[in-house]
Amino acid sequence: MSPPRQSHFDEGANTMTQQASAPEKGQAPPLLRSGQDFAAGLFLIAVGLFAFWHGQELPRGTLNAMGAGMLPQSLAVLVCLGGIGLVVNSFLVDGVRLERWSLRGPFFVFGGIILFAISIRSCGLIVAGPAAMIFGSMASEEFRWKEALVFSVILTTVCVLLFKVMLRLPIPVVGTLLESILPSF
Repeated sequence: MSPPRQSHFDEGANTMTQQASAPEKGQAPPLLRSGQDFAAGLFLIAVGLFAFWHGQELPRGTLNAMGAGMLPQSLAVLVCLGGIGLVVNSFLVDGVRLERWSLRGPFFVFGGIILFAISIRSCGLIVAGPAAMIFGSMASEEFRWKEALVFSVILTTVCVLLFKVMLRLPIPVVGTLLESILPSF
């Protein structure tokens, strides 16, 4: 009797998520069983500690009178706890090995954030929003201009309606460079 055939989906899943190899007979199991969980946990701990450190100067307040620092510091603690859970899990459960990754994703995602931060005041949300979203979308190998453009225009429209019209936040929709061309919103 022959073994059951694997579908193409199963083959792709096996090549993408290679489990840590089991120890050979007579060898002790490795202490670290999931390198990817371990690295992700350390990253989350670092992000949580960084956020908590930066939120130290904000007044925390009490549960009855919450200060500006209550939510950021609480979220930072929760992120750290999630990271600790991943680190502990990496020693207990077999998981995915840590493999090489491309710098394409982080470059375009962080670049989109920086692009938005640099251009929001001068160009406004109607330019900075789509530019940042399109640039961030380039992180994917499956990037398509038409889809990214349509998505960014729709999401920018939703952002303008939500933040400027409904919440009345002082976000520049039309930046200083475009004020002479377009009417201010």
